[in-house]
Amino acid sequence: MQSSVGSRAFQNARLQKQARKQAEVLLPAAVKAYREGRHLETQTLCRQILKDLPNHFGALHLLGASGNDCGRFDEAATVLTRAVGIDPRSAEAQSNLGLSLFRLNRYEEARACQERAIALKPNFATALTNLGNTLMHLRQFEQAIAAHDRAIALKPDCGDAHCNRGMVLLLVNRNEEAAQNFDRALSFNPRHLPALLGQGLVSMNLRNFDRALSTLNTAVATAPAPAAAGIIVQRGRLFQQLGQLDKAEADFDAALGLDPRLEPALCGKANIGVLTENIASAITACNKVLAQNPNSEAALSVLGACFAKQGEIATALDHFDRALAIRPDYEDAITKRIFTLDYLPEVDLERLQAARKYWWEAIGAKFPRRQLGQRNLDPERRIVVGYVAGEFRAHSAVLALLPVLRHHDRRKFEIIAYSCSPVQDATTAECRSLVDRWVEAWELSDDRLADRIQADQVDILIDVSGHTADNRLPVFARKPAPIQVSGFGHATGTGLPVMDYVLADKVMIPEAARHLFAEKIYDLPVVITIAPPPPVPPTPLPMLRNGYVTFGMFNRTDKISDPVLKVWAKLMQSLPGSIMMIKNGALNDSLVRDRLIARFAAHGIAEDRLRCIGSTPRNEHLAMFGDVDLALDPFPQNGGISTWEPLQMGVPVVTKLGTVPAGRAGAAILKAVGLDDWVAADDDGYIAIARRYAANPAELSALRASLPAMVANSAGGNCAIYTRHVEKGYRKFWRDYCAGGTR
Repeated sequence: MQSSVGSRAFQNARLQKQARKQAEVLLPAAVKAYREGRHLETQTLCRQILKDLPNHFGALHLLGASGNDCGRFDEAATVLTRAVGIDPRSAEAQSNLGLSLFRLNRYEEARACQERAIALKPNFATALTNLGNTLMHLRQFEQAIAAHDRAIALKPDCGDAHCNRGMVLLLVNRNEEAAQNFDRALSFNPRHLPALLGQGLVSMNLRNFDRALSTLNTAVATAPAPAAAGIIVQRGRLFQQLGQLDKAEADFDAALGLDPRLEPALCGKANIGVLTENIASAITACNKVLAQNPNSEAALSVLGACFAKQGEIATALDHFDRALAIRPDYEDAITKRIFTLDYLPEVDLERLQAARKYWWEAIGAKFPRRQLGQRNLDPERRIVVGYVAGEFRAHSAVLALLPVLRHHDRRKFEIIAYSCSPVQDATTAECRSLVDRWVEAWELSDDRLADRIQADQVDILIDVSGHTADNRLPVFARKPAPIQVSGFGHATGTGLPVMDYVLADKVMIPEAARHLFAEKIYDLPVVITIAPPPPVPPTPLPMLRNGYVTFGMFNRTDKISDPVLKVWAKLMQSLPGSIMMIKNGALNDSLVRDRLIARFAAHGIAEDRLRCIGSTPRNEHLAMFGDVDLALDPFPQNGGISTWEPLQMGVPVVTKLGTVPAGRAGAAILKAVGLDDWVAADDDGYIAIARRYAANPAELSALRASLPAMVANSAGGNCAIYTRHVEKGYRKFWRDYCAGGTR
């Protein structure tokens, strides 16, 4: 027995000795193959060694390093964990394991490995710059820059370290400094792909779009197929910024063709889906991201927007909150949350203003205030007014601003338009014709736009966009003009302490609520006006020919809250045969349309009583009011332009007076034209108003005939009178400033 055991031990020892000798031959061959980029051969040789010597450190380490290079990070992490278990004092193995964990988004574990590698080998430049990358993803930006600086000090010609430092600087908006780092990396290697990408991103941030496109095209042409995917995604983002959504989507699809799991490409695809009202596509892309990365703040934010589009406001807000729990300064989620809160039933003004204050503390307060130079403080001189808007095109916000541009007294006011979107149409051309100076602000970075506003000596700077797409609130945060005002587009307050006034009215913001605003409220006859519509022939009351009443809601579908839908359903059930026309571009999407129909069905309203209509040209849109007897204003967020339009076409609107500004806009407009009795105090009153007029077609017909003139003759609907009130406000703001203060 003892002889048998001894024989086996001897045999095992002999086999181990043979395996070690074989490893001494195979490992150098594997190293040579690795250095020449022959990874399949490298891995085959390493596995051959490990078959007989499973704890061979050199083979484990090389197999893991090769796995990293091939993008097989799960396998690499497993192998390298075994390697550092065998030799925990190998700085190289610790560093390579840190890289695997970094690629798996396990940043705290990666950091621990990289710090161990540096402790073992303090002059390890590669580990230092890799640590910098990890710290960047942990959003510890100053520590990340310091790690890259140490790497560069040890190895000044380390292009990767210069490039990685530039990437951190991009995230803290030090774009010019980042560009210098990318230039340095490219001086060592003109084909350094990450540095080319970095230069493209810098150019995008600085809004030098031609250079950005040229640089990214060069990078795409230079990159091998797997690496090209990430660069193509950034080019897609550039096209999206330029409003070229077809090209953007094509790039996101191309990137996904190379890497179907690429998170930025999926998020880009989702964004395009939201922008083009293809909500089903957006949801699919978001869910793919979250399946592989539940902590993707970008996917959570876009998915929240998808739920908001379907009227699921509480679910949307939950997604924005989850995104902000991951990244508290994620501006996209902050902005979407502000916008969506206005749709939440029973929301109070304190919560709305707290959300706006959050934007200021997380984003706006970080920008240094501008020092303004001397200017002529003559209170009666011609005032320079600058309008900053992303909506100088066919958009509801510009429908509110256009009448003012048309009627401004140019002898007393010099008007400058700062256009913040590359998307242009016939309305853009009209806006351009109505101002003294036109600035393509979308081509200017925030700092350069602030410089331009200061150079233009703007006295009163007007924000039209609020917390919506293409806004330039970071420019207003810098305070490049002595007086700053919010109005026209989204006049519910910005929450910025640097904003001096918000244009509103006494109904929209009652006196008791005004202390909650960062801005001082200036009252107009009504919060917004609208230009007269193109000529559309008057139409008789539809119910006289149809034999039933037709209600209409030509507004955003995400304004159809559960409370208002419940009221509408109760109203329709009380009027058998009545139908509801709902018109909005979102209804082009079958998912949104079917979801809306299902919500009505849940309240007992069959599909055949609904007319769901998508986008149409404006003339057709207005003509469709000829088929509507009564318009129904949604709540808690009312219509603005969509309340003015039916009134101009002779269709009265039923609204309910809410508790927050967005829920009081409908009442403000109706009261401004003398329709006080169309404003309900509660749900029952809302139904009672609609039922009363539905039962009195003669009275409704008379009102239909007189309403357009009532609108045109009111202080709110007469655009010339309205503009004089706006200009009176501007003059007051300027006189107060000249006298010693804007407030």
